[in-house]
Amino acid sequence: MPGKSGLGEILAPAAGFGVTFASMFKPTVTEQYPYEKVPTKPRYHGRHQLNRHPDGLEKCIGCELCAWACPADAIYVEGADNTPDAQFSPGERYGRVYQINYLRCIFCGLCIEACPTRALTMTNDYELAGPTRRGMIYEKQDLLAPLGDGMLAAPHPMVPGTEDDDYYRGDVAGPVPEQIDWVAQWRPEDESLAALRPAGHEQSEAR
Repeated sequence: MPGKSGLGEILAPAAGFGVTFASMFKPTVTEQYPYEKVPTKPRYHGRHQLNRHPDGLEKCIGCELCAWACPADAIYVEGADNTPDAQFSPGERYGRVYQINYLRCIFCGLCIEACPTRALTMTNDYELAGPTRRGMIYEKQDLLAPLGDGMLAAPHPMVPGTEDDDYYRGDVAGPVPEQIDWVAQWRPEDESLAALRPAGHEQSEAR
């Protein structure tokens, strides 16, 4: 690049301090945390979350790609086979054990990029401090997203007539009566049934 000349050459040493000089005259902002919690930016990388499909099945298939991509070796995954009586995710496999050690995690987001099913995302939750080292190792039940409106708690069969690809393409919009009836038969005390089964249907079964 051609060198500066004239006035530009004289002011060049001070040009690098432009941001510093401009910041000197701005008011100082002190956040009164934890008494006043300022919302994070929408794309802030905070605590991880294991997501679900619209019918309640888990998106994680236990492939362990997130663990392989982690540069800090903070993720531990054990996959297992789905069975007809215990279908936790679409397809053949699900994540039986899922751990993230937040004493090691550097919040780089590489695990998010590696996930083939978008099962793992990062939330805006940044309050992760704890009094014990063991408490900083989050288990699957700590990371799994809560059931949304209209979801049915796993395990339960896939939507009849669908394959795992239908789930990945977003063709499944929610649980169907066959899935609801299956859970009602094998886990009638499941709390997620209350919002999905009409009151009249429960009364007719009671008779």
